[in-house]
Amino acid sequence: MKLQIPNKEVQELLTDRTFDYPKYATQIMNLANQNAQGTRPNVVGQMSELIQEFGSGSMSEWAAWYKAGHPDAIEIATDRVYRMIEMLKESIHTIDRTMVQRWVEELVVVKTYCGLKFQEAILRKIAEERHVEYRLASPEEETQGIDGFIGEQAVSIKPVTYRQMNELPEHIDVPIIYYDKKKSEIVVEYNF
Repeated sequence: MKLQIPNKEVQELLTDRTFDYPKYATQIMNLANQNAQGTRPNVVGQMSELIQEFGSGSMSEWAAWYKAGHPDAIEIATDRVYRMIEMLKESIHTIDRTMVQRWVEELVVVKTYCGLKFQEAILRKIAEERHVEYRLASPEEETQGIDGFIGEQAVSIKPVTYRQMNELPEHIDVPIIYYDKKKSEIVVEYNF
């Protein structure tokens, strides 16, 4: 037999409490919390460790135990999240259809292009630093593991994870530029 218990029901079964919020309210509060970092371990404690330390007991015993050890945590977290909610409220009034259209175009057109064509940005940046020209590889050069040229130097561009591969899928006879795509930047390493 297979049984499915929705998270909301698990909460009700364990606490006899239900929480109802207006539509979209929890999404907004979650977004505000992500930005405000209100429930990070440095604010509310490392919950996975705390629940283990607590051991067993009822929901009310857990609440009392937690609040005794972290008397200000809920207030501090609430203040952080609520301040962010207030900032979101202010910001939402500045958003109009034109701004949404500009954002959608940036997401769909610009970020897609840049996300998939970032190798050219790497070539261009290194070429600018070296005061030389760059170019992308031709389809024939790509079959040899070449992604582009910086000046006359053929190069291959690979993610940093490529270094850890035990068995490489190809043999590359040109210098390799390694990159690590982070959330806000591309970190590039090369030595040629």
